[in-house]
Amino acid sequence: MDPVSALRRVAYLLERELAEPHRVRAYRTAANRLASLPAGEVDRRAAAGTLTQLPGVGPKTAAIASQAVGGGTPEYLAELEARAVSPLVPGGETVRGWLRGDLHAHSDWSDGTTPIDEMARAAIMVGHDYLALTDHSPRLTIANGLSPERLRRQLGVIAELNSVLAPFRILTGIEVDILEDGTLDQDDALLAELDVVVASVHSKLRMDEAEMTRRMVRAVSNPRVDVLGHCTGRLITGGRGTRPESQFDAEAVFAACRDNDVAVEINSRPERRDPPTRLLLLAAEMGCRFSIDTDAHAPGQLDFLDYGCERAEAAGLGRERIVNATGIDELLAWSRRA
Repeated sequence: MDPVSALRRVAYLLERELAEPHRVRAYRTAANRLASLPAGEVDRRAAAGTLTQLPGVGPKTAAIASQAVGGGTPEYLAELEARAVSPLVPGGETVRGWLRGDLHAHSDWSDGTTPIDEMARAAIMVGHDYLALTDHSPRLTIANGLSPERLRRQLGVIAELNSVLAPFRILTGIEVDILEDGTLDQDDALLAELDVVVASVHSKLRMDEAEMTRRMVRAVSNPRVDVLGHCTGRLITGGRGTRPESQFDAEAVFAACRDNDVAVEINSRPERRDPPTRLLLLAAEMGCRFSIDTDAHAPGQLDFLDYGCERAEAAGLGRERIVNATGIDELLAWSRRA
């Protein structure tokens, strides 16, 4: 393994373990710095012990790069790989084997940490056939949401990458904010061009139950919407603290999802576990379909699918109920049903 790949792999495995972002950033920064050097310079600096003279390369990252020179496996990387042999959670292996892709992921175009191509290559590495890039919509300014103009530029970038990465495919998409009146935070004509639209509530999460129900039902009744993202908005752990569930008539919302063939997302982020088990079982009982997604903001978080698959398996979901257990042609036939 070359030094740049070793550093990126360390970052990936730390992201998988939910390490502090500043720790992960140190390894990705060092990897990018070394990747920018002329051929042979990393080897020369490793031999001379001068890697730490480079901006963004500290003692720990330099040690990994030096140990990787010549193809060896750095000690710290070997420790992380040993911990990554097992799934993140026991159970769910059967469901994980069904999945062909992930319909909810972010890049550094909004609030993700990593360029689109790195997210795509990580998805290939974990065995996906496709990855939907669903960066945020414009009103979510705290997450650097994409204006229509920026989203159109992103579509061009994705088209270029797909020509290189085929047969793997980056699906064009968005995580569109459900506004207070249930309308969607993006131009309808632009939404119609996308492969996958995930609709989520990010504001006024404590809205009155009846109003929230109307808001969500209107959104999932919109023919542009494919997936209802993290339906309760809750946070149960993690660096952002905790947050209670939004209150809404779950039967009414899930009935609208079922009747409009909108998938209920099983959000695999460990701090979300959304929907809660009682609502997951209710949606299953009511005949909804599901999308098991990571909501990944970094490459290593693509492995979070383990968490969602364990929950789907415990709920007894069959393969036919999971939209991202289908191949690309069947998935697009479903998502473009409008």
